[in-house]
Amino acid sequence: MRPIHLLGLSAVLLAAVPALAQNNGPAGGLPTPVNAAKPAAVHAARPAAPASTPESRSAAALALSHEPTYDEGTAQRIKEAALSYSDIAVRGGWPTIPADAKFAIGVAGPNDDLLRRRLIITEDLAADKASGPFDETLAEAVKHFQVRHGLAATGTVTPRTLAALNVSVQKRIKQLEASLERVENMNFPFGQRYVVVNLPAAFAEAVENDTVVRRYRVIVGKTEKPSPTLTAEITSVNLNPTWTVPSSIAKTEISAHMRKDPGYLSRMHMEVLDGHDHPIDPSSVDWSGSHTPNFTVRQQNGNWNALGAVKIDMPNPYSVYMHDTNQRNLFSDDYRFDSHGCSRVDNVRDLAAWLLQEEMPKWNRAAIDAAIATGQREDIVLPKKVPVAWIYLTAWMTRDQTIQFRNDIYDQDEQLLEATAEEAAFFNQAANHPLTAHLAR
Repeated sequence: MRPIHLLGLSAVLLAAVPALAQNNGPAGGLPTPVNAAKPAAVHAARPAAPASTPESRSAAALALSHEPTYDEGTAQRIKEAALSYSDIAVRGGWPTIPADAKFAIGVAGPNDDLLRRRLIITEDLAADKASGPFDETLAEAVKHFQVRHGLAATGTVTPRTLAALNVSVQKRIKQLEASLERVENMNFPFGQRYVVVNLPAAFAEAVENDTVVRRYRVIVGKTEKPSPTLTAEITSVNLNPTWTVPSSIAKTEISAHMRKDPGYLSRMHMEVLDGHDHPIDPSSVDWSGSHTPNFTVRQQNGNWNALGAVKIDMPNPYSVYMHDTNQRNLFSDDYRFDSHGCSRVDNVRDLAAWLLQEEMPKWNRAAIDAAIATGQREDIVLPKKVPVAWIYLTAWMTRDQTIQFRNDIYDQDEQLLEATAEEAAFFNQAANHPLTAHLAR
């Protein structure tokens, strides 16, 4: 059946606005919280000190919230968030903060009250804090806003924070609409345990009994090589894996290196294999890159391996997977869109231990570390497959009523909404034509 939720969402929003307008909070303020969590939650959401290890980074990520990004109630909550933001739009949206505005704690500025009004509208700041200089209370409200938008919670109005503050409510509604469209088109088999990677957020969550028990920074596809959205099942964990280089990378990047430096493969601990997995001499290969390779390039396991020490198998049509990396310093970056499509996972050994917990104590974290230390490849099949979803949500609301937004890093929201609008126009026209009326049924 053709989904109709977004085709009629605007009408639903408009129809609900009068009712929302009658459901104001005290003294005619905003509707009772459907937007952001109460500002008091800022203290609990405050990130830890700058993380320098995989364990501290994942602990800091988990401390932000135990609420899943994606569960069976996500679609309904996004609808509620869209209604809330539609009401804000009808009321005129929120003010724009001047691009040259300056804010400093303890220093009164001409735009302090404007910033307060902006944060009150989305309930990042309590309504009774509408005036006054930039103080600790206002800084906490800024931190709350930053956490909801995936920004470093500094409490200072950085250029990125200012840009996020000035995104219009209409654009935020479009993000919610696009995210709703994606969620309602997914058919994911939620279970007691599952894994979710939200690509725009560049985080992975391990969910158990409807609670996030692990959260990890991930590095996903570059803007020119975006990671796909998919649902699959995690079937095994590979320790000390080899890396079979995709033919597209062999044709372009490996070939380019070999043309400049014939010793590149040797230095990178790579070998060239024929169709029967037999080694062949790299000098006998045509490295012009002008055609699809009729050979395979494989990197041996070890500290140099691009997959690091752990690979998580999840068979899917895109041949992507989750894995470790030998460039772990990249996990400290806020911008983590730097892969060829696969997902590199920070603290991936911890995720491997969680996936293999039914095999404990045989495969606890210590056993995993010990097996990796041997340098020998070990393929461990999960006794029970774990569902995994790679999703593209730039806007969502968690169960604690916190609305989250992230940048549309792959520019997919507008494309999706335009395609949906074209589909709606087609079916509207089809309904009025005797030869195509059946298509709209």
